[in-house]
Amino acid sequence: MRVALFVTCLVDGLRPEVGKATVALLERLGVPVEVPLAQSCCGQMHTNSGYADLARPLADAFADAFVGYDYVVSPSGSCAAAVRHQHPRLTDKRVPPVLELSEFLVDVLSREDVGARYPHRVTYHPTCHSLRMLRVGDRPLRLLRHVRELELVALPDADTCCGFGGTFALKNVDVSEAMLADKAAAVLSTGAEVCSAGDTSCLLHIGGGLTKQGTGVRAVHLAEILAST
Repeated sequence: MRVALFVTCLVDGLRPEVGKATVALLERLGVPVEVPLAQSCCGQMHTNSGYADLARPLADAFADAFVGYDYVVSPSGSCAAAVRHQHPRLTDKRVPPVLELSEFLVDVLSREDVGARYPHRVTYHPTCHSLRMLRVGDRPLRLLRHVRELELVALPDADTCCGFGGTFALKNVDVSEAMLADKAAAVLSTGAEVCSAGDTSCLLHIGGGLTKQGTGVRAVHLAEILAST
């Protein structure tokens, strides 16, 4: 089985530790991972902003970069959703199955216990794209429940958007900040030390809000928790 990592722009540029954690986790589970250097942006921002013509060459390049792989794994629900739902309208080139990390672990590897240990109180935010477009369901929660010494606490109004939404946070600042305030309040109500999610974008947004308030609550990607031992 040939598996490639789709790093994503935000992970590559701002949170490379998430990509490293994803590779470390998969290799610990016996899955060699390749990282094609030709990969670049999937074009999600372009498509969402109405610039399909600019996104088409990116979709073509994506297909070329990952040709020949059995699976492409990404630590990003939004980027995986973009490839699966937008690329068929942008390119005729075949793309291997692109799976968000929890999908690959549970559906392909049939693993819920990945041998992780994380002695912290954690709440989980199901990001919009993973929840509504990928329909990952409770896969991330099933993985977290098997992490040794992790106390998982439910997040109130978990399915409510955090207010990031890509360019939404830039174009609708006041609304975005209000949504973030509600999400931060929900996180704080749990008494959790850590807020986790499967999208770096949402974690940067939520983490920024929690840090600005001086809460001490950390935003940690699901991959980082599952890679911990």
